[in-house]
Amino acid sequence: MTETPNTPTPSQRILATRRNFMKRAGLGGAALAVSPLAAPHLNAQSAPIKWRLQTYSGAPLGAHVILPQIEAFNAAANGEMEIELYYADQLVPTAELFRALQNGVLDAVQSDEASMASPVDISVFGGYFPFATRYSLDVAAMFMYYGLDKIWQEAYDEVDNVTWLSTGAWDPLHIFTVNEPIRSLADMKGKRVFGVPTAGKFLSRYGLIPVTVPWDDVEVAMRTGELDGVAWCGFTEAYEVGWADVCNYALTNSVTGAWFGSYFANSESWAKVPPHLKQLFLSTIDQSHYYRNIWYWGGEAKLRVEGEKMELTSLPPEEWAQVVSDAQGFWDEIAASSPRSAKVVEIFKQYAAVQEAAGYPYR
Repeated sequence: MTETPNTPTPSQRILATRRNFMKRAGLGGAALAVSPLAAPHLNAQSAPIKWRLQTYSGAPLGAHVILPQIEAFNAAANGEMEIELYYADQLVPTAELFRALQNGVLDAVQSDEASMASPVDISVFGGYFPFATRYSLDVAAMFMYYGLDKIWQEAYDEVDNVTWLSTGAWDPLHIFTVNEPIRSLADMKGKRVFGVPTAGKFLSRYGLIPVTVPWDDVEVAMRTGELDGVAWCGFTEAYEVGWADVCNYALTNSVTGAWFGSYFANSESWAKVPPHLKQLFLSTIDQSHYYRNIWYWGGEAKLRVEGEKMELTSLPPEEWAQVVSDAQGFWDEIAASSPRSAKVVEIFKQYAAVQEAAGYPYR
């Protein structure tokens, strides 16, 4: 008897379509690869440079947010340099990434500042800063045209042995819960969620309890009841890494439109890299930013509309207006924490004002 193949669910079709697009468009690492299977050409004068890079993300997510870049770099480096990629907590806990980078245990890191405990006054803006962005392109625009790049450079110039390289955007922030939906601010009270520090600090005023566990333990913690949900990502990521299989509810109100994530290098390690390989690494970082923006953006709306795994909920308009208003006070608190933080908040305000004045399609 011939078995009838299982019919893919809507979310499976969406994810498969987007993965195939990435392959056709050359966004999976092959675009820069000389020949992944060819024997590498080694510099006869010296052994290849070896780096260890750890990302904040677990392996299922890392397959999209960094693996294509590292594969592309290693192929294009042609044997002169090789980067070993490690995922969340594999060499050091995420909260110790900065110190491990500074001490030379790691040569490079991909993370947000808040999660890696970066000791700079702007670390609060890494990850999800409430209502700082509406879309992923907002991050790149503010770094390129509004001066955030100069502020980040200035902050890390004051830190020994760590070099900031680049910042890009990830996905919007939504809250996904396992057994109890969030239909009002009161429903947040007492819910234990895995999430990034800054957004967690803001949402805790409504009773949400941020909990830190190793990334690979999140799904088990939700299944066992240690966690009630996650406030860590958007729909694309929740479906891709399997959290949508555990969570039954998704809150559509998004506290911010894009996560701020950065690349950093150990300064001594970076100084030993020749200029052409530095440029190659920076170019593949840009490739990663490009891939990631498409990968996230391509799934957010489609999985929210057509994904079948979670029931969508929303806050009453008057309560959501209260959250938006509370965020302005949060901005003012952070601006008062340091002169440099005040500059960042002022850029957020200037950028938002320009977008609002421009109107559609910006706002």
